[in-house]
Amino acid sequence: MYDELDISQVSQLSGLAASTLRYYEERGLIKPIGRKGLKRVYHGKDVITRLSLIALGQEAKFSLDEIASMLNHEDGPNIERASLLEKAEEIEQTIQGLLALKKGILHIANCPEENHFLCPNFQKIMENSLKSNSLKKSQR
Repeated sequence: MYDELDISQVSQLSGLAASTLRYYEERGLIKPIGRKGLKRVYHGKDVITRLSLIALGQEAKFSLDEIASMLNHEDGPNIERASLLEKAEEIEQTIQGLLALKKGILHIANCPEENHFLCPNFQKIMENSLKSNSLKKSQR
């Protein structure tokens, strides 16, 4: 790994647009160590590690503010286990919801009723979907 990388090298290695890197810099997620001419220069290993943590956090549906609070500690990144456990529970709930949705879709696809609207199971699936969406909107 290179000791110093300019923004175009970081962009190439990470697959992120230079504009995304500048945005992350504005948000305090990454920090250049200086400039060479007009280009920002980053510590290679540090910036790639931080970008990897940002990507992982985003995959886990952490907001950029949450990720920034984890990354910006005096001693280096501090990932609180409690917030990870909470996020894991949210992911589990999402998985369960998706499994229920899959089950409903499979029922609809294989429903013996010629008209889905005459199927009591389909009626129940629609009712549950409406309740679920209403609940999600009220929690926002």
